[in-house]
Amino acid sequence: MGKAVLGIDVGGSATKIVGFRETEQGRVLIAPQLVQANDPLTSIYGAFGKFTMENGLSMEDISCVMMTGVGSTFAEKPLYAGLDCRVVPEFESVGRGGLYLSGLDEAIVVSMGTGTALIHAKKNAAGEVQVAHLGGTGVGGGTLLGLSRLMLSVETVEHIEALAKKGDLSKIDLRIGDISKKSLHPGMNAELTAANFGKLSDLATKNDIALGIANMVSETIGMLAVFAARSHSVSQVVLTGNLTSLASVRRVFEILERTFGIQFIIPENAQYGTVIGAALGAE
Repeated sequence: MGKAVLGIDVGGSATKIVGFRETEQGRVLIAPQLVQANDPLTSIYGAFGKFTMENGLSMEDISCVMMTGVGSTFAEKPLYAGLDCRVVPEFESVGRGGLYLSGLDEAIVVSMGTGTALIHAKKNAAGEVQVAHLGGTGVGGGTLLGLSRLMLSVETVEHIEALAKKGDLSKIDLRIGDISKKSLHPGMNAELTAANFGKLSDLATKNDIALGIANMVSETIGMLAVFAARSHSVSQVVLTGNLTSLASVRRVFEILERTFGIQFIIPENAQYGTVIGAALGAE
């Protein structure tokens, strides 16, 4: 049994950790984990301790730790004496993780975390992943949580999702079908939003508002991804990050896919795309 490479992604609201262990059959993914803590150093050490204990890993079993994310700068020294720790640029990790999870050679990779980053990732002739950071938006999971806290007094993604499941967008958003009896342009359909919260009804419930917030965040990210894909002549977008687990978010990308002909891919372990890409940076 070979040694393991660990990846740690220290984000704005949570720390994720994953590992790859070398075996005779090849590289095997060790199940990713997530730890939430307000202090970055606390979450780093907490994630490391929990992961190694639950997977039976000692210091001697680990070849190196690859760290990424905005909070990785707080770890100025190795986690433990003698343990090889390196910092991997976050955008490289996003691109590498997105291609690995999707099995693609080229794609726009979208990291939907507290905010959102868009990456153009492509493998060269040697199989090396080349990435270009295209930009991003401050609209992301942080926006979803912040607006839900302000408007609904709801604190968790799970509660937002539970509310949104029973929501009705017709009481929140002004859609193309509300203002036009027929399509104004080939490819447009009545489901598309003309104005988020542009039809807010006095009768709107918490469920409707929760769905409206999730819809606005998802559409903002989705349209940026469509523009990025078109500008690079790419037809596939890989979605990663915590928002990929929400049904209210997935629904939006299904509509955008049908409308714009861009394939949106949410691979298995999409929530852990960046940390997986960080661990793969040890190659």
